Amino acid sequence: MGFIVPNSYLVKYNMQFYYFRYFFRFIVLTIYGTKGLSLQYVRFFDIIIKEGNNMANRETRDLEYKSDISNTFLKTISAYANYGEGRIIFGISDDGKVKGIDGDLEQLCLDIENKINDSLKPVPSFTLYINKTDKIIELKVIEGLDKPYLYKSKAFKRSDSSTVEVDRLELNRLILEGINQNYEQLPAYNQDLIFKSLKAELIEVLDIKKVNMDILKTLDLYSDKNGFNRAAELLADINDFPGLDMVRFGKNIDEFLDRQSIQHISVIDQFNQGVTLFRKYYQYEVVEGSKRNKIETIPEKAFREVLANSIVYRVWDTRSAIKISMYDDRVEISSPGGLPFGISKDEYLYRQGTLLRNPILASVFFKLGYIEKFGTGSRRINYSYEESIFKPEFIVFENSSKVILPLLNKDLNVLNKEERLIFDLLKSGKASTRLEIESSTQWNKSKVIRVLNLLIDKNSIKRIGQGIATKYTLL
Repeated sequence: MGFIVPNSYLVKYNMQFYYFRYFFRFIVLTIYGTKGLSLQYVRFFDIIIKEGNNMANRETRDLEYKSDISNTFLKTISAYANYGEGRIIFGISDDGKVKGIDGDLEQLCLDIENKINDSLKPVPSFTLYINKTDKIIELKVIEGLDKPYLYKSKAFKRSDSSTVEVDRLELNRLILEGINQNYEQLPAYNQDLIFKSLKAELIEVLDIKKVNMDILKTLDLYSDKNGFNRAAELLADINDFPGLDMVRFGKNIDEFLDRQSIQHISVIDQFNQGVTLFRKYYQYEVVEGSKRNKIETIPEKAFREVLANSIVYRVWDTRSAIKISMYDDRVEISSPGGLPFGISKDEYLYRQGTLLRNPILASVFFKLGYIEKFGTGSRRINYSYEESIFKPEFIVFENSSKVILPLLNKDLNVLNKEERLIFDLLKSGKASTRLEIESSTQWNKSKVIRVLNLLIDKNSIKRIGQGIATKYTLL
């Protein structure tokens, strides 16, 4: 249910930012004068103002402009209520120019409210604000708990700055979220399940003498009301779920040296068989005197971490397999499922307390020691490459994610003389700006940028921050 706040000052955030930038330029030039500042810095302020204006006027995932009040905004309300709060501002064109709306603004707010109440099922929480000076109306929608929020029996989501209808799979996920359930909590397709692999692991790792139904209930795999759930089915010796598609390539992707499809078996067996095939191609032994030393070309610890997390964090309501592509110089692990909505790439990859898609399955893997503390996997993967020049790469798409594990390489000779100089400067662990690197190397700006980009392309360093706050550090 919405309410109206007349004469609100809240709507034109972009104009407030616009005036601030010009005010900042005016203050700096007043204090220093154009003679006190080089022409380069005067132009720099102008570029900031120009780019800032362009950015401030753009529509985004959580901001939409409407020049008038038509029913198309109701799709966007569905999207915001389903996937995160957002704002719709009426009286502004798509390019961010304030046009204003003709008519009685308070009556128009009532019209908007009636449209929402009549068209959205269920009705989401929203608020309306009026700016009488510019004759514009802001509608703010809050993400709801009673998902899915439907308009004309359809659910919508935001895709960048546009609104699109969700597919059947996404709608099912919204329905589950609305009843506070995960896919793995649903009743198993097959209730006649056998757990030889799970029981053997529990007995060995947790020192349990016998695995009975009480243990399975404690692991949240079984309930008296619904029987076994789909997490239990994933752990069962035989199931109908996809697994791993592992391919060892030759000189190119058309040459298959080995391929194994590991599916319809317990995710525990998937994990162990995947690690066994990995060892075949990325480990060997060297005899030194009476000792046999194992050599890893790619850290097994890193691969185990990626594989376990791929199984635990993937979406299981799609029939896609986890694809593991093995090359001479790297392993690529691609897993179905992009970022959970509302989580940034940095939060998903680097922060603790990462949102779990499959908490029951994750808990079992944690108890068995396949994964360690939740939300710290990428840091442990990177730690395995601490002494290596080339680092793992994490790529997140809308509907999938990929981790690339390169060969370990501690030989600085893979870098040219210029690259080694900057690499050594950053080995202290302190992030440095481009200007600091220029000062240390005595190189000009273009050369420093060129070498930094080469190191980024080799995945040896990374760029953090934006604009003048940009810094560089080792991965």
